[in-house]
Amino acid sequence: MRILVMLASWLLIAVTMVSTVAAVEPDEILADTKLEARARTLSSELRCLVCQNQSIDDSNAPLARDLRLIVRERIKAGDSDKAVMNFVVARYGTFVLLRPPVERSTLLLWATPILLLAFAGLLLARKWRAPAVADAPPAPLSADEVARLERLTKS
Repeated sequence: MRILVMLASWLLIAVTMVSTVAAVEPDEILADTKLEARARTLSSELRCLVCQNQSIDDSNAPLARDLRLIVRERIKAGDSDKAVMNFVVARYGTFVLLRPPVERSTLLLWATPILLLAFAGLLLARKWRAPAVADAPPAPLSADEVARLERLTKS
């Protein structure tokens, strides 16, 4: 069983690595390794607008490629990381960020995990405080029930 789990884990890691490597095409890679590292960092923080659960660095979608090229163009133009992110957000909105800022419009997004944990805690506390039905003693038998029980056991 352990071998099967290890093989499945290895396969998952291999598939993840292959899909990540395949996303950035060779013609996109910058010659300067420092600039490329910046581009990769920024690309990992931007959401693919087609896939929505992947960064543009991980996505093979044509729009993700376009966004990767925009990020690299802005970096080559000398923009700072913040300027590049502001440029992309100005065009596509805060939805393009994988980690959106805490703002009035994203407050529910940030508060939902906390609210869910609080709700689960309240449910657990309520369950632990509720008296267990199995622990309650049974109600005593009425006189009719005692008489009937005696008749049934005598037969």
